[in-house]
Amino acid sequence: MLVPMHRPDPPQLITLDAVGTLFGLRESVGTVYGRFAAEVGVQVDSAALDVAFFKAFRATPPCAFPDLEASQRAEAELRWWQGVAADTFRRAGVLDQFADFETFFAPVFAYYATAEPWSLYEDVLPALKNWQTQDIPLRVVSNFDSRLYGVLEALGLAPFFKEVWISSEVGAAKPNRLIFERAVTPYATSQVWHIGDSWEDDVLGAQGAGLQAIWLRRDRPLLPDPSIKETRAVPQIADLSEAQVILSGKAS
Repeated sequence: MLVPMHRPDPPQLITLDAVGTLFGLRESVGTVYGRFAAEVGVQVDSAALDVAFFKAFRATPPCAFPDLEASQRAEAELRWWQGVAADTFRRAGVLDQFADFETFFAPVFAYYATAEPWSLYEDVLPALKNWQTQDIPLRVVSNFDSRLYGVLEALGLAPFFKEVWISSEVGAAKPNRLIFERAVTPYATSQVWHIGDSWEDDVLGAQGAGLQAIWLRRDRPLLPDPSIKETRAVPQIADLSEAQVILSGKAS
């Protein structure tokens, strides 16, 4: 169901979020963490890990390293995620059961650099191909880390994107306007659509940088949403095919 609060101007560039927009998780993080933990003899409920992961992730500063040299970035990304994971298991009450958490976490980190944990949404390739035939440039703007390049390649998405902008490289994470401003150069921000699934990171972040935001709400009811009190109009879509409807001018 398309909820076009207003029709944006046609884009000269479309930027897209990655996780939750182009592809999603096949299994919850708690399920994966629990399975890897069981392999080293640590038993923990996956549902408890899911809750703990969400809290740990939200409590950790963004994965952005403005003061690091490029040669230091990969190590910083690993340490950042290792910190989130350790806090997850700590909150679940089992961190002290790991003999060597650093050794445990290395294959978990590597796993998420492959295609295996990710599922490409069915609407993504048709939408990307459609925009490509219309000669609309596409870029990714994500709070992921440098593993994203390999994931995009493994999922067959890399050829569609001339540029990929990630928080760990830019040194700023959505909703910080800097990552959007860097990602859309040399286009005027008003000429750019940004599509993503996060109200705060994608919608408010893009709007704050002057982009035209479209809110992708997969598997979630569209308006009204009583938890969100913002009044700024924003088109809402359930999948990327509905963004194409807006682009073609068929939305009312």
